[in-house]
Amino acid sequence: MEPTTPITTRLDMATLETLDRLAERYDRSRSWLVAQAVRQFVEREAEMLAIIEEGERSAREEPLISHEEMKQFIAAKRGELHAKHDKAAA
Repeated sequence: MEPTTPITTRLDMATLETLDRLAERYDRSRSWLVAQAVRQFVEREAEMLAIIEEGERSAREEPLISHEEMKQFIAAKRGELHAKHDKAAA
């Protein structure tokens, strides 16, 4: 297991009470639940940031398509999805 470092945070009373109920229900400590929540938040936000950064890089380095080309691309994708749905329904 990776070593951990303690941190301090402030919570409003309602959140703390809910945290305590969850800790009791799951037979886990407050600390464990908070660590899980922070870990999930950090992973999700880091993934989103990587996607944004890739989009920014792509916009700088790769040719962009016109609005009309994007509309055609979306229409084609919608057509593919409708065809897939129709095939599944048949």
